[in-house]
Amino acid sequence: MPEYGPQPVERQLPTQEARDLLALVRELVHREIRPRAAEEEASGRFPREVFALLSRSGLLGLPYSEEFGGGNQPYEVYLQVVEELAAARLTVGLGTSVHTLACHGLAVFGSKQQRADLLPAMLGGGTLGAYCLSEPASGSDAASLRTRARQDGDDWVLDGTKAWITHGGVADFYTVLARTGEEGPRGISAFLVPGDAEGLSAAAPERKMGMNGSPTAQLHFDGVRVSDARRLGEEGQGLTVALSALESGRLGIAACAVGLAQAALDESLAYMQRREQFGRPLTDFQGLRFMLADMATQIEAGRALYLSAARLRDAGRPFSREAAMAKLFCTDAAMRVTTDAVQLLGGYGYTTDFPVERYMREAKVLQIVEGTNQIQRLVIARQLAGPENKR
Repeated sequence: MPEYGPQPVERQLPTQEARDLLALVRELVHREIRPRAAEEEASGRFPREVFALLSRSGLLGLPYSEEFGGGNQPYEVYLQVVEELAAARLTVGLGTSVHTLACHGLAVFGSKQQRADLLPAMLGGGTLGAYCLSEPASGSDAASLRTRARQDGDDWVLDGTKAWITHGGVADFYTVLARTGEEGPRGISAFLVPGDAEGLSAAAPERKMGMNGSPTAQLHFDGVRVSDARRLGEEGQGLTVALSALESGRLGIAACAVGLAQAALDESLAYMQRREQFGRPLTDFQGLRFMLADMATQIEAGRALYLSAARLRDAGRPFSREAAMAKLFCTDAAMRVTTDAVQLLGGYGYTTDFPVERYMREAKVLQIVEGTNQIQRLVIARQLAGPENKR
């Protein structure tokens, strides 16, 4: 007899090592993350000990080289780990994606010496990173950023404010984009700034509609001094560093969205099997069954889309358009699926006794972070039809 109801996601993984890795992740999720997720999100508690555990378990450096302490896993595998973490608690899944994003600049653009000196602690040393591109007046228009770095001998001195920084105030290191030269995209450089640098301070965390366990804060740089040895890539190459990281980071957001949507579907299905109306379980009503079918279809389509883009990346092929498509589709789907989950639970879906209201609130931010979905449409259209004619 077939089993009905929520089931673990059937994954097609390339190696036995990858299958063992996903089994480890599911065990950690079951034991350490899911049981406390609702309570800690409600209280706004940041799960720093969970990230320390993920680091000890080798899960914070999965897509990076073993030479520097990474897991040497393809993105196809890494993203499915992120999806499992996000399904248990978005704060953890998104935090893992953000940490990976923060490591990207050093791992890809850093010198061999920089990577040898700094990357092992970032990938498996219990530290946590953040990524600093946005500013109070510079979001989608990243090239207009105002945070400035001026050279002083062998050091750079940073002044300015960054905004909407996930892990702001709790991270151990920040990948920071700052202006070192002319206005526009060519005058920006990237730096790796220690979290305890003198002159670096965090504002009070933003008061958000969701993801209360994940601190998001402004960061103030007041004469923060960093060595030139912590500049990533060439001077003026910063926007290239930033956009390269975001291409990969968008796949992390897509995986988070699919995980969140999967959690909402599983909760809806479990509830509907228990709940009866008119002497029948809710799963017997065709209108509601069709909603479940649509939810499941959107999730599977999103999963296939982000994995297809990941496989392009793993093969060394261009994947920018596909990453934008995955981020756009998966996050829009997560918003629809979580909204439908609230509807399926009726009045109970609108209460904090069930997690679907939290899932719906959390889904909204995924349509905004790491490039709004309007920006994703610009990226896709530009690659289909060429640059806009700005006459």
